[in-house]
Amino acid sequence: MMRDSYAACQPGEMSLKKNNCAITSSIARKMRHRRVIALLGCIAVSTAQAAETLRYVAQVADGTVSGHQVVTRGDDGVTKVDFVFKTNGRGPEIKEVYRLAPDGTYAEYKAAGKTTFGAKVDETFVRKGDEARWHTTSDKGSVRVEGTALYSSLGGTPDGASVALGALAKRADGKLPLIPSGTLTIRRLGETQLKRGSETRQVQLVMLTGVGFTPQFLWATTGTDPRLFAFIAPGFLRLVEEGWEDNGAALEAEQVKAEAAALVDLEKRVGHPLPGLTVIRNARVFDSEHATLGEPSDVYVYRGRISEVLPAGSQAEGAGQVLDAGGRVLLPGLFDMHTHLQRWDGGLHIATGVTSARDMANDNANLQQMISEERAGTLMMPRIVPAGFIEGESQYAARGGFVIKDLQGAKDAVDWYAQRGYPQIKVYNSFPRDILGDTIAYAHERGLRVSGHVPAFLRAQDVVDLGYDEIQHINQLLLNFFVKPTTDTRTLERFYLVAEQAAGLDLDSAPVQAFLKSLLAKPVVVDPTLTAFDFIRQRPGQLSPAFAAVADHMPPDVRRSFSVAEMNIPDDATAARYEKSYQKCIEFVGMMYRAGVPLVAGTDGLAGFTLQREFELYVQAGLTPAQTLQVATWNAAKYARVLGDRGSVTPGKAADLVLVDGDPTRDIGTIRRIAMVMKGDRVYYPSEVFTELGVKPFAEPLRFTEVAASAK
Repeated sequence: MMRDSYAACQPGEMSLKKNNCAITSSIARKMRHRRVIALLGCIAVSTAQAAETLRYVAQVADGTVSGHQVVTRGDDGVTKVDFVFKTNGRGPEIKEVYRLAPDGTYAEYKAAGKTTFGAKVDETFVRKGDEARWHTTSDKGSVRVEGTALYSSLGGTPDGASVALGALAKRADGKLPLIPSGTLTIRRLGETQLKRGSETRQVQLVMLTGVGFTPQFLWATTGTDPRLFAFIAPGFLRLVEEGWEDNGAALEAEQVKAEAAALVDLEKRVGHPLPGLTVIRNARVFDSEHATLGEPSDVYVYRGRISEVLPAGSQAEGAGQVLDAGGRVLLPGLFDMHTHLQRWDGGLHIATGVTSARDMANDNANLQQMISEERAGTLMMPRIVPAGFIEGESQYAARGGFVIKDLQGAKDAVDWYAQRGYPQIKVYNSFPRDILGDTIAYAHERGLRVSGHVPAFLRAQDVVDLGYDEIQHINQLLLNFFVKPTTDTRTLERFYLVAEQAAGLDLDSAPVQAFLKSLLAKPVVVDPTLTAFDFIRQRPGQLSPAFAAVADHMPPDVRRSFSVAEMNIPDDATAARYEKSYQKCIEFVGMMYRAGVPLVAGTDGLAGFTLQREFELYVQAGLTPAQTLQVATWNAAKYARVLGDRGSVTPGKAADLVLVDGDPTRDIGTIRRIAMVMKGDRVYYPSEVFTELGVKPFAEPLRFTEVAASAK
């Protein structure tokens, strides 16, 4: 998540939500981290051999070493794994011990350690004959299994990828049943030769499907007994066998090409062109500027832009395709104002009505490439609004965008972003406080907005006084009342301090009211990402409230992951306190809105579904459903500086439109029942996209029909 994860590959505010294979699509919850570890935890692989030790090096985007994996295979058939990955002040520490059966699957397995946010990992699995049993901090179960089946762990290490590869190699059909459920399938995409001095090495790129929402790509050794050679999350992480790290960039480039080909094919299958004049008849159009729902209208679209909005029943001469909305609600395309995009996020975003996404931190080259691919129409992805990430150098630094040491470095970074048309920069946790004011002033001189986290050893009030235009995350605001001059918020303290103390915060107190007035005075925009912090109150085995409404629609492994906790909550009293603190976070958002503080809706989490939950929390905070939709459309476009092009159903603007089978201006939960999404000159039917991603659709599609030539 990140809860500043770079959702596709960048560490951030809640990056490694769960160490499991479920969230391999986009969840980080920024969830870059989480996603990366997730996949590798659930597809573990390796075969018992003679005693040996194999080492891997984990590097983030700029080459900084951030972890390791050491795999020791004993001649007694027992394998031990030590895995550590630390970035942005946090990360998992996992130790595994396992023994394999003759078919390459786990006979016995144990994982212990802690997750990114400190929750305990304690997982065991054993299979005796046809009986398989497992026990984790989140679930336990047993199942009778005939033949080969691989246990899919919740808290495993990247070595899990080696066990899956080895077990798959023994399967003639390339398919491997999973425990508790599912089937893993492998496809070999090609080979490449690597060099290290005079030594060469042949490795293969494989694609695995059947876990999470999207395919997963791995680099494996060749031969009859393959194992993991490298795992690469483009723009974020390279985990490569020690000694071969210099080949990481070349492997990443090859993998990006392979992923691009698969994504182009996906776009061709589910993206339908809309040539010529297109008409949506009899739709109730949401007026996002005034947060009201209008009478039935006909909306005309030509060459990807809205040409007219007329009363229902207008003549549509010359239309090439027509859709009868039947009185359904038509919204402007939704914005997710806090993402960390990766290429496979697009499907979930589009299927949930998100046609614009603000990327709040990413590897610059990776993001620029995605922007180019989206604009060229080869990548199914919302329109991207980039925020330029600037971090300060420290042991806790998030490695993405620019990591600077002095004012000149900060100015150079601002110049780079300004020259490429970025509307804003985002400042992060380790940014040097002594140059923050000058950097903000310089960014404003260059015409950029300034947003971000509150750098360590400062309070939210300090960055407001220095000139921030926007603050990310509800915890960054509430820490204003809890931090001391020595509190280092680059650590997990920025989560636990809010969880511990927000419950007792008096929102009517003078300090809180004074802070609210200072936010309103500018005003400072707030991007709360409430759903991203749902994890502070979740206990092991509890279905996350963030995804309870959609859980039964998810792939089985994703559904299982929703019950994995992230925080260390040792007893009922702590759980009650953390729950009260989370409710106080929600209450504070409502208080800000009523005071007039501008809000934008962002997630920093699982694409699409997290935004739907964010809307529900705003309604819980006291906004009406219509006001919530206004925040996610008009407000978003305004503060993303694209209101002239998007954010309302207005002639001349891009035809980014969402047709809902229900009335979300009265019941915000109906936002999940989307029948059609238009993005410019292409239409998507969420039911088709969800089916491609292994998700049970939420609504029947409402399709355009072609008009006969004689009727035009």
